[in-house]
Amino acid sequence: MPEVIFNGPEGRLEGRYQPGKEPNAPIAIVLHPHPQFGGTMNNQIVYNLFYMFAERGFSVLRFNSRGVGRSQGVFDHGIGELSDAAAALDWLQIINRESRGCWIAGFSFGAWIGMQLLMRRPEVEGFISVSPPENLYDFSFLAPCPSSGLIIHGDKDRVAPASSVQKLVDKLKTQKGITIEQQIVEGANHFYEGKIDELTTRCAEYLDRRRQEIADGGGR
Repeated sequence: MPEVIFNGPEGRLEGRYQPGKEPNAPIAIVLHPHPQFGGTMNNQIVYNLFYMFAERGFSVLRFNSRGVGRSQGVFDHGIGELSDAAAALDWLQIINRESRGCWIAGFSFGAWIGMQLLMRRPEVEGFISVSPPENLYDFSFLAPCPSSGLIIHGDKDRVAPASSVQKLVDKLKTQKGITIEQQIVEGANHFYEGKIDELTTRCAEYLDRRRQEIADGGGR
């Protein structure tokens, strides 16, 4: 798992990159939770999602946004972090020019950033949004949401309460042409203590099913 350094809007960004074995391997980017509350690319959920993609042949990148770890810059309340994510996806696409698919995954604050990035990138075919904090951030930019994806959250989450995530899901489910799948991990808090393996398994099963649907000619 090579350490990589690439240029972001405010200087160098630090990441970990696992290339796929095939030249046309699909690509994925995984976004970490809030940096001011200890969120880094080494978060256990981010780490597990990274390897979930890698094990399925993706060229996958996780990275520290500005001001985290060895990444340059300072926290920018989401605006700069979105620019960092866009730069990271640019870098990933440049070194995987023949890629045949693109996914975005994010946890908590990273889910918010990831869904904003989704709006900018029509080539993204799917997303995994873990515990999006609809109660803390404005998700009204998802109008309409451009691709299908999974929203997964815990029913014991006090940071992103199930009721607020449900509001986001209900709004997105009214859109035609995309499918938002919602899954609830029973007994899980925001950090999925004792539930990370179940979370990872559910995300993996969703990814496998969606990729098969896309391969069969549908599922966008």
